[in-house]
Amino acid sequence: MKAAKGAMSLPHLFQSAKDTAVDLKELSRDEAERIAYYLRRDVEDAASHARQTRKEFREWLRFDVALIEDRLLGFLEPLVDHCRVELDRLAMEAEVAGWHTGEIVSPGTLFCDACGQEIHLHRISHIPPCPKCKATVFHRKRD
Repeated sequence: MKAAKGAMSLPHLFQSAKDTAVDLKELSRDEAERIAYYLRRDVEDAASHARQTRKEFREWLRFDVALIEDRLLGFLEPLVDHCRVELDRLAMEAEVAGWHTGEIVSPGTLFCDACGQEIHLHRISHIPPCPKCKATVFHRKRD
């Protein structure tokens, strides 16, 4: 199979990747050679698999993609858990501190801590004093 005009051959791409990794001091020359060998071996295996089974390259990759997805999810899971914990902590702090007159708040319903009056905000806006008792501290109305 002939490479498309302007496309680099695989050996050229391997050499370019090795040279770049070494130039950037990300890998030693020996490490780059070893990784290029492994990559070349895997590409040759994929080509052999495609030839022998008459299946497309993506069929060979299906296992590898699943493995990559599992590893990526394993990597991201602790981050998601950490974000959830942090968001919960921030929500608790907001509940304790409340919302105060003059602050900017997203749309929703607030209720006055002093008298329970509901204030319905339909867009991002500054929090006004309570229309009923003029108090200045509110909490979110939760349904």
